[in-house]
Amino acid sequence: MSLSEKISEAIKEAMKAKDEVRLRTVRGIRAEILKKEKEGKGSPSDEQVIQLITRLVNQHRESISMFTQAGRKDLVESESAELAILQEFLPPSLSTQEVEVIIGQVLSEIGPVSPKDMGKVMGKVMFALKQTGKIFDGGEVNQLVKAQIEG
Repeated sequence: MSLSEKISEAIKEAMKAKDEVRLRTVRGIRAEILKKEKEGKGSPSDEQVIQLITRLVNQHRESISMFTQAGRKDLVESESAELAILQEFLPPSLSTQEVEVIIGQVLSEIGPVSPKDMGKVMGKVMFALKQTGKIFDGGEVNQLVKAQIEG
């Protein structure tokens, strides 16, 4: 069963359970999938759906941060509940230690590097991370690579 099909099933289950938060969240994912389909490329692959969900996760995290700063506890709770539901549809993420191991492997393959080699290193690290099939935060990876190159 593809991820798109799982999302459609989740909509049905949320409707039966009368779970408004889950229904709203999963419909939001489905709306993004439909937008992608209307771009004319057919049904998106599971990888593209994961990218869509990841983008929604990042938007929710940003909203939570802004609402926390504004003191809006009610909106923080709502966004946090939706964030938890979105994360259910994502594959497991790589831990910081797993990312550091991969960075170390890439750096040992490349050999001595300087900060000006950052682009080359990042390209190889990102490729290696994508091969794991797990998700990761690109910003965090960038910081870890910088720390290892400069350190």
